[in-house]
Amino acid sequence: MKDGKAYEEFVGQIHEALLNAEGITAQKNIQIERNKKLVDNCGVAREFDLYWEYELAGVIYKTVIECKDYQSTVSVEKIDALIGKIRDLPDLRALFATKRGYQSGAIKKAKQNRIDLLVVREQNDSDWTSLDGTPLIKTVCINMHVCSAARTKEFAPAIDGEWVRKNTSIDVSQGLNMNGRTDEIIIDDVARDKKYSLYELESRLGPKGDSEHGEFEEQAEFEEAYLLYNGLRLKMKSFRLVYEIGQPHVQPIKIDLSKELVGVIEYLQRGAKTSIFKNGVIKTESGE
Repeated sequence: MKDGKAYEEFVGQIHEALLNAEGITAQKNIQIERNKKLVDNCGVAREFDLYWEYELAGVIYKTVIECKDYQSTVSVEKIDALIGKIRDLPDLRALFATKRGYQSGAIKKAKQNRIDLLVVREQNDSDWTSLDGTPLIKTVCINMHVCSAARTKEFAPAIDGEWVRKNTSIDVSQGLNMNGRTDEIIIDDVARDKKYSLYELESRLGPKGDSEHGEFEEQAEFEEAYLLYNGLRLKMKSFRLVYEIGQPHVQPIKIDLSKELVGVIEYLQRGAKTSIFKNGVIKTESGE
């Protein structure tokens, strides 16, 4: 934080996130106000860094927070000053927020006067160990393996020559060459009631044996099947397919969860800690 106003904004954002997570703001239309002036029982206007209120069962609950961006621990004199400000405002719940903590006298004085002491700060390394000493996951490292799809290198169907002679005008002695896209070559497996393109067959092919990449072979035999291509329909006995799978591409991904942790509130009197994340997740730990 660069100055006191920035720290006030930070504390306000953290508490707004807490109220939103608990659903209170939606139900009670709560707004956190900055530099709020309240007139006490003596007619004196008292200014507080943060203020909000809501009504429940006919009772109005008012909360103020004094935010101090000190580079050292808060002394008892600062707590005395807050006590003086709220002395003639008996219906207030008062909190004190700082980043560095409190001196022992300040803690004792706040407890005697029912002032909650908070340490509201950005995350640090200590937040990645639970209060009972259990390490928490701060960084997730993923090695994503992007596997290449199978690519046909050679497709050799065994065509039933006798069937071709009887049912087509093709001269089988001249051979038959097919050049086309894999999605244009169709296998109609009548006996198994399956029909698929060579492209669809490729999508089902994977590595064989212990190797993740390289050249592999697939063979199939048919009771009754036909090869459909460019208007032709030819009876096929079997096929031999040679295909290749490229070497997987490894893409390392690092997720730094500390960037998702917006801020932390330590409740000194309760020995508890609440972590607020960007996605609205609120995590509370208690040392009791």
